[in-house]
Parts: sequence; structure tokens; C-alpha cells
Amino acid sequence: MKKHLKVLFILIVFVCSFSCSDDSANNKEDLEVIVDENGDELTVDTSQNKRAVGDSANDMLADTNFNAIHFEIFYVEGLKPTENTIANFEDFVSELLNKPKDITIELTQISSPGKTVYTIEEIRSLEDDIRTQYNNDQRVSVFGIFINGEYSENTENGSVLGVAYRNTSFVIFEETVQGFSGQALAPSTTVLETTVLNHEFGHLLGLVNAGTTPQSDHQDVAHGRHCTTEDCLMYWTAETGEGLLNSLSGGTIPTLDTFCLQDLQANGGK
Repeated sequence: MKKHLKVLFILIVFVCSFSCSDDSANNKEDLEVIVDENGDELTVDTSQNKRAVGDSANDMLADTNFNAIHFEIFYVEGLKPTENTIANFEDFVSELLNKPKDITIELTQISSPGKTVYTIEEIRSLEDDIRTQYNNDQRVSVFGIFINGEYSENTENGSVLGVAYRNTSFVIFEETVQGFSGQALAPSTTVLETTVLNHEFGHLLGLVNAGTTPQSDHQDVAHGRHCTTEDCLMYWTAETGEGLLNSLSGGTIPTLDTFCLQDLQANGGK
């Protein structure tokens, strides 16, 4: 079932290609030795995972360049996403991605970085310090972190819950998520976590018109890279509450509408 997503004072920010610098640079600093799933050492070019949001949409959706995908997800101690959230996310990506070899999700706990406010530049730096998995010959790798503290771009009218900030990278401000889910009449932590996680990954998949070409006219240009369908996961109200107290209707996690699904299928998705 699709329900209209309404969240109070919540801003799920999509840092799209025109506002996110391309971190890639083909030099020795981008080469890193990692250990693959077979225990073998590989030298990888990390710049392939430091591009603009949406640049790897086809790589994640199709099996042309990569037949597997790995999610390396970190979380600050005490802020682990619920088991149901991870199960929901696994179902979400399995229904969308053509990855016949494997779809894997790995969760790793880290200590708090000791900050209360984070800029995107600081999130990128943290990723560079702790990320261990990058694209290889057969597998595309995605980095995610559930972090403490809040986003530096928060305002009186909006609190950021998540940001897609590189082609294969996202951050969830889990402490903020739990703060909202703990309010009276608010959606559960699982519902809110799943909504934010799926929404941000939707942006990594190039929605809407951010790396995946629309097959119909459904981009809400006035609200950026979002869908015009009100009950779609990618509708703009998943990004801002504009100062109004709202909630997820019926506690139901929104899904992608037909238009968004058609876009993903045309770009190599199921």
C-alpha cells in the first residue's frame, strides 16, 4: 500500500550532482590496497567511488558492468539500525537491482567520532578514513553510515535525516531519526529509518532525473530531484516538513510509484 509521506520538521537532503563536487582525481592517492571476499589483496582506484550522486546508477541497477553489489554500512555505537530496517532495505534493493551473483549487506560498529555537528566535508573525510570496500571487477560497493550528531545545514524549519553525497555514499543522522521516532504519535524507528534509507538510495539510483533518465514527465522541478506523485517514496515531502507537524500516514513505508519504477527499469533495473 502507498501512503502519503508526511514528516514534521524533517529534511531528507539529496545532495545532487550540481551541488556536490566530484572528488575523483586519477592519481596515486586514489589507489588503495584492499582485501576482497576471497582474502586476496587487490589494488583499487577509489576515485570510482568518489563521483557525483547518480553517476553510478546504471552500475548498481544493471548487471552489465557489475553482477554483484556490497553494502558496507557502519554505525556509531548505540545507533545500530533495527533488524527490520535492514531486512526492509534488503527487500527493497533485491526488487530493483539486477545483481544475479550476490547482494550483501555488512554492518560494522564504530566508536563515536566525538562530534555533535557534521558538515558533508567532515562526513566525506570520515568515510575516507573507515571505508574498506570499493568497486572491483565484478562488484560495485556502496558505503553508508548511521551517525550521531546532527547535520550542519539544519534550520529552525528542518532537521536533516539523511544525505546522498557521493555516487556510492550516504549518511543517516540516526540520532536525529531516533529523536523524532521517540515523539508522541510519531512513526516507529523502523518505519522512519526505512523511509530515509530507501529514499536516499533512490537518489543514488539516479531518481529523479539525476543520473537515471525519466521515461515520462514526472520530475517535480520546483522541488529538485523529486517525483510529482504524492504517495511516491521520492515525493518532495520526504525531504521537508516546512515547519508543519506531520507523520507517516498509518505508519506505512512509502514505495516507488510506477513512473520511478519505469525509469529504473529503463536504466537496467528489474
